[in-house]
Amino acid sequence: PISRPVAAASWDLRALRCGFSTDCECGFEPDLRGLECDLAVNLVGQPLVRQQVVKGLRKFLENQNPAKPLVMSFHGSTGTGKTYVSSMLARYLFPGGLQSPYVHHFSPIVHFPHAEQIEQYKENLKHWIQGNLTNCGRSAFLFDEMDKMHPGLIDVIIPFLGPSWVVYGTNYRKAIFIFISNAGGEQINEMTLDFWRARKDREEISLQDLEPAISKAVFENPRSESMQQSPFHGVRAQQREQAYSRQSPHR
Repeated sequence: PISRPVAAASWDLRALRCGFSTDCECGFEPDLRGLECDLAVNLVGQPLVRQQVVKGLRKFLENQNPAKPLVMSFHGSTGTGKTYVSSMLARYLFPGGLQSPYVHHFSPIVHFPHAEQIEQYKENLKHWIQGNLTNCGRSAFLFDEMDKMHPGLIDVIIPFLGPSWVVYGTNYRKAIFIFISNAGGEQINEMTLDFWRARKDREEISLQDLEPAISKAVFENPRSESMQQSPFHGVRAQQREQAYSRQSPHR
């Protein structure tokens, strides 16, 4: 068996190599044109999502030496397409999509159901992210139902989102983190209805219009307070309210 010092050295060297070469691309095959086309055809009534997702992803992938991982945060009521868009992203980034060994999907209800085991969950999550980023610097992590996630687990995730080059001995700057939350859904609905009552087109809703209301909703959710303080950059692509997308098959 490999001794702990040797294993640690091997771990660190591999993590360093993953940050400065293409050795750890792990079959990463982004198809932005396909993603853009699929979003345009199948995500009806949500122009802001289409624009921001493709724009943020393209900017991130064009940078061969990003300072931070890409972070996308999807907000909206249940059934508005957050999970659908996330699965589409996985499909156009990795062969196999959500079934790829380099795409890691977490749900608090499924993976972290018992509050009394939170310390063990925290340790497991930290090592899972760390180990998979060491194995593949282009790993993608999808966290569902963030509004139900224990704050302690959020605290484990946050260090991986910032500008440092290495966290826990792992280089992670080419990783992708996707967060899904119902927080802000009511605020999005209200603002969308306000635009509708004012006879404004949904295309006129901007990210700047929505972010203050969503940030407030996230802050007021006791389980999301840590996320409000986190170093999110990337894309915060909100879902549109159903009144504007009733024709969509993926609301």
